Amino acid sequence: MPDAVVIGAGPNGLVAANLLADAGWSVEVLEEQEEPGGAVRSDRAVHPDFVNDLCSSFYPLAAASPVLTALNLYEEGLVWSHAPQVLAHPLADGRCALLRRATAGTVAGLETFGTGDGAAWQELCDVWDRAGGDLLDALFTPFPPLCAVARLAARLRGAGGLRLARMMLLPVRRLGEEEFRGEAGRLLLAGNALHADLAPEATGSGGFGWLMSMLGQHYGFPVPAGGAQSLTSALVRRLHRRGGVLRCGERVDEIVVRSGRAVAVRTALGEIVPGRRAVLADVSVPALYGRLVDPRHLPGRLTADLRRFQWDFATFKVDWALGGPVPWTAAAAATAGTVHLADGMDELTRFTAQIAAGQVPDRPFALFGQMTTADATRSPPGTESAWAYTHVPHRIRGDAGEGGIGGWGPGDQEAMADRLEEQVERFAPGFRSRIKARRILAPPTLEALDANLHGGALNGGTAAVHQQLVFRPLPGLARPETPVTGLYLASAGAHPGGGVQGAPGANAARAALRTRAPNRVLSRAQRALHRGGGALRASGD
Repeated sequence: MPDAVVIGAGPNGLVAANLLADAGWSVEVLEEQEEPGGAVRSDRAVHPDFVNDLCSSFYPLAAASPVLTALNLYEEGLVWSHAPQVLAHPLADGRCALLRRATAGTVAGLETFGTGDGAAWQELCDVWDRAGGDLLDALFTPFPPLCAVARLAARLRGAGGLRLARMMLLPVRRLGEEEFRGEAGRLLLAGNALHADLAPEATGSGGFGWLMSMLGQHYGFPVPAGGAQSLTSALVRRLHRRGGVLRCGERVDEIVVRSGRAVAVRTALGEIVPGRRAVLADVSVPALYGRLVDPRHLPGRLTADLRRFQWDFATFKVDWALGGPVPWTAAAAATAGTVHLADGMDELTRFTAQIAAGQVPDRPFALFGQMTTADATRSPPGTESAWAYTHVPHRIRGDAGEGGIGGWGPGDQEAMADRLEEQVERFAPGFRSRIKARRILAPPTLEALDANLHGGALNGGTAAVHQQLVFRPLPGLARPETPVTGLYLASAGAHPGGGVQGAPGANAARAALRTRAPNRVLSRAQRALHRGGGALRASGD
């Protein structure tokens, strides 16, 4: 009988399982898909000579995460690889904002867009140097992060702390206008804010854009050498070496609750897998509270709040095998692993406004990944393994373009993929002539690859301030503990949210380790479940 059952073998589930195994617990991980990884997977399905990542690709949060660093995954063969430069935002006129690996290089480049803009970027970096460590501690520890906040307050006494708080709450459009005269610095911040579902005018988008920009400046946007699957494989190897069990192709349909405590899970095949001490769920918030746990075991207020849960934007992605490098008009874009495609701040605002109105954007803001530029093992020399994704509405009310996209049938998917390629062509004329093969990952496809990616939502719920901190995932549930004793939320739905950094899984594991072992009566009940006692179901006490 395992001490703990972990539902889901995404990065958070695997981190949680590893930490429990480190503490001497026996752990069993059940994954619905036929392979582990969740949104951290790669394959050669686009073209046999090319490695393409299915979902996520660049991992600045992983590089900064003390959780993942402490696991020493280099011992399991994980190697990080970097593109020559971090991030590019080309413009249609051939100019290019560039986040370089060296701060001095970024500063020099921004100065060419506006006098004083280099100094303004350096000031943002100086704020990070003073506060970044404590901010990361606050990000990667359970809410409320009292120690990290206390250290930060002591470090930034008086007006310094108030100015930082104001900057973190600013819309990124306003932050860019206050700090920079030219477009480049503004676009670097705003494009990074749109890695989440934050419009340029949204409260808090400035803080998120600054955070991602500083992570890129100080840690880069690294990728696992050989493909995203290399990160997952390292976590799995580590777990196996510590005695953990991973079972793929095992869908969990129910969390068995007795006397207010989670005691087991029931699989789709009817098998009951007990968890003597805990059940940890690397699943979405709606799946946990709306499907896996019987509503009778939950407070009525929670069920009502669940109806107000908000997903982040839906996502549409295309993977390519390219026969040559991308022919960027702005040559500097060829040196960056990540490229943002929108011709100015107003185009970003127009894009997010169309999504808010339920329209498929006509000129989609695209995040473009040059994977061979970041990791030469991804494709043959002289070629490029590439992808781009954009955001779309969850509920389509209309099409801002001329394609009449109204859903995600085969024709709609092809039309949207063409539109995404047309956006790339605006900044790289001749791009489409380099395409050897492509794969379309529409919102339903992404969800089929990982049930946590509801409609292609990548971050486990909106990053907007009304669903962060004490409000994440729901009011009153800002910690990994749930209303069911022994059950812990270990997914991106929990604080601090999306991004591959392992904190939700680590927080859940540590919460489970702090909990006292169940009493003798409960242990007897779990032993009955292990023997197949069918009387103990989630619906009965």
